[in-house]
Amino acid sequence: MITWSAGMRVLVLSGPPAAGKSTLGRRVAGTRARCAFIDVDDVRQLVLAGAVAPWDGAEGRRQRRLSAVNACSLAGNFVAAGMDVVVADVLNEETLAVYRASLRDLLVMRLRVAYACARERAMGRPVHFTWDGFAMLFREQESVAGADLWLDTTELTVNETAGRLLAMWAPVG
Repeated sequence: MITWSAGMRVLVLSGPPAAGKSTLGRRVAGTRARCAFIDVDDVRQLVLAGAVAPWDGAEGRRQRRLSAVNACSLAGNFVAAGMDVVVADVLNEETLAVYRASLRDLLVMRLRVAYACARERAMGRPVHFTWDGFAMLFREQESVAGADLWLDTTELTVNETAGRLLAMWAPVG
């Protein structure tokens, strides 16, 4: 089993919408001695004029990649300051390659969730895209390979999911 050891400073949580990336990321980051949390949705929303959805043609792909590049820069700065980092992002093959090329000491965990459960979770929060976009991102995640670890969150509470993730590695001081 791969574990997040003293040498692995950056954890990237990926998976479809409503898999629990942001909620889990905040929870897990809060257990570390010094840790930053980066939600790449927040990074994407820094673009106000000319922003497009990540799946919206060449410009969407360009902005999606740029968001990953910016998240890696932030993560690198936090690591240089002696902090661990948890990143939440919906990775595709291209953005996963950006993380792998940009960050050392990286662990990528793919969260899985059943589509019906994800939709139910999403109904209870503000949705920033169409249901067609939701379904497209969900399908896309099924084909993304290259995660170091996988965890199905469908039947788990946030506390149970965090407990399983935390059991995979010992805290770094």
